[in-house]
Amino acid sequence: MKFLFLSGHAHLALDPAAQHASGGAELQVALLAKELVQRGEEVVILAADIGQGDAFTQQKVTIRNGGRFDTGRKWDTLKSMPRIFSILRQEKPDVVVVYGWTSWLYLLAQIRNWLGYRLLFVCALDSEIDGGFRKTHPWRGKFFQKGMKLCDVRLAITEHQAALFREQGMSCNVMRLLIQENFSPERVVGREKKSIDLLWVARCNQVKQPQFFLDLATQIPEARCRMICSNQDQALWNSIKKRAATMKNVEFLGKVPYHEIQSHFDQAKIFVNTSLDEGVPNTFIHAGLGSTAIVSLKVDPDQMFQYFQTGCCVHDNFQLLVEKTGVLLANREKLFLAQREANRFVCEWHNNKKNVETFLKSLQT
Repeated sequence: MKFLFLSGHAHLALDPAAQHASGGAELQVALLAKELVQRGEEVVILAADIGQGDAFTQQKVTIRNGGRFDTGRKWDTLKSMPRIFSILRQEKPDVVVVYGWTSWLYLLAQIRNWLGYRLLFVCALDSEIDGGFRKTHPWRGKFFQKGMKLCDVRLAITEHQAALFREQGMSCNVMRLLIQENFSPERVVGREKKSIDLLWVARCNQVKQPQFFLDLATQIPEARCRMICSNQDQALWNSIKKRAATMKNVEFLGKVPYHEIQSHFDQAKIFVNTSLDEGVPNTFIHAGLGSTAIVSLKVDPDQMFQYFQTGCCVHDNFQLLVEKTGVLLANREKLFLAQREANRFVCEWHNNKKNVETFLKSLQT
């Protein structure tokens, strides 16, 4: 079977030399692509143009250059249409996969019968299904929502998302996030040698709310903090970088290649998530692999904090986040328990073999 993924920068996660960052959904595309290749499937990633060539191979995955289809600007979208349609005709995929929101989903649904492929959508964020995305992006959200309903197959990354799909009359299966094949969930990380107290890792945009991490660092001045904050919103990024530079307990890193990210989690005692909305953060997986406790301002996929004592979710109560984070840092026994539980969370919920089998079986219906 031949799979084609429409994904702006997933190819960067396949390139050990890449200096640019890829997002969580794009990382999952790269991991799934590698898993499928290992099973003998043919895989193509139709990537956005950031200056790379076309029709080259990265870890046995073919990379095609689809132009600047990912910018959201009308002219870039129109200009890339002929290129994308041409690549689809050339590659003749059996299945086209889209991971996360894009108005391209509607266009791909409209031409799938003409080009003879099945369209599979993997949900990345709750807001893609519950109406939140359409509320903030009315025009693009309308087309995206129509495309989602037209898909042949839908997958969610949490049981909560699957329930939202079914409430709207759309069939759906659950495929949880994949982990890197070179990282065993049972890997041992020395908790005694962790040199960073609090770690924050995300792209810099309004949804990730990076300002709350700096607020947290301000209220716990004795904590050694590291912030890995790649630039997505220039104005916000400038303000966060400027503020971090004034704080003695914060180390600010504007860019870290993906293949180096895990080492930062391995060094951290606690990972802090301040996002407004995420499906399942890939950073939670990194934290589990690094035996790093997790504290979350709002994100709690499938109520994981009820099943695993990985730290806490404070349900948008910032002052409670400050208090509970301080308790973890001050209480070695509670911290070590949370770190062990974070590792158990990854072992129990994120089994690559099981989740890839779910992906393939979904296409048999």
